[in-house]
Amino acid sequence: MTDNKTPKKPTNNRTKQVNPYAQYSGIALQMLIIIGLGTFAGVKLDNKYPNKYNLFKVIFSLVAVLTSVFYAVKRILSIAKENKE
Repeated sequence: MTDNKTPKKPTNNRTKQVNPYAQYSGIALQMLIIIGLGTFAGVKLDNKYPNKYNLFKVIFSLVAVLTSVFYAVKRILSIAKENKE
């Protein structure tokens, strides 16, 4: 009698340790990209529509920072929830 079950692969602890580091560094990279794009858009708008205080750059940078922090918190909570289960 043969057993048709597939053999289980041994779990590799190293991949489980690297995975959170990769996830968190990916979140940081995405935050940098969001902030960079927001600042870039603000600078371009300030160049196209000049104003005394560079308001587009200030506003777009601030909105990009708030968006990236919101995104990071949302992703970290999601990762924590997945690890809990």
